Amino acid sequence: MSKIRRFERNTAGKDYAVGDIHGHFTLLQQTLDAVAFDPACDRLFSVGDLVDRGPENEDVDVWLNKPWFHAVRGNHEQMAIDSYRADFTGDERDIHLTNGGTWFYGLSTVEQRCYAELLSDLPFLIEVETASGLVGLVHADCPRQSWADLVSALETDNTETAQVEAMCLWSRRRVKEGDESGVAGIRAVVVGHSPLRRPTTLGNVYHIDTGGWLPEESGYFTLLDLDTLQAIPPIPGKLTWDWDE
Repeated sequence: MSKIRRFERNTAGKDYAVGDIHGHFTLLQQTLDAVAFDPACDRLFSVGDLVDRGPENEDVDVWLNKPWFHAVRGNHEQMAIDSYRADFTGDERDIHLTNGGTWFYGLSTVEQRCYAELLSDLPFLIEVETASGLVGLVHADCPRQSWADLVSALETDNTETAQVEAMCLWSRRRVKEGDESGVAGIRAVVVGHSPLRRPTTLGNVYHIDTGGWLPEESGYFTLLDLDTLQAIPPIPGKLTWDWDE
């Protein structure tokens, strides 16, 4: 598994990022249809949390096999991976179950292995070249002041590596503190993980999880055009949510 995946500029079509999906792939497709997404030339980049909570978790393999769909690893993917590898304590498994992981424990051991291997191939970071500069994607937050420092920390295998990986998957420090200092050495960083009422920018960090996985609670999927950095739709939602795992 490569911890960082890099993509050259898309000169044929548009590149979009999308917030947390959580097993709502039909609703995601409806969102793509609404912007006339063209799979022949456009690309979609996910900030992770493809699974758990929704009704279509087992479709994640279909989506990850689409040549135009690319995702970073989220904390929910990591929980499924750790569960299969028997790294979970009873309390950790309870957290996963409480936060939508029931589908995974209903699978056979063979099926669990297949999904765990698929999800463990997801990188922690994605870099996308655009006409206006480099855009990075990470699930939860960039725990370094510069993108280069984060890349170096992930590529260097030392005692801090596991901590950095965990912060990429779990941290909410920046959004909770309203930290607008941004991340140096990159045009923009796109994250999910922390559901918000509307897309929010802190410095050059774009938070785009607007609860598309909560349709009954007025959540919606936000798409971010990686070239223009414009959010679609550009209107506030009505989402209210207490942050959990």
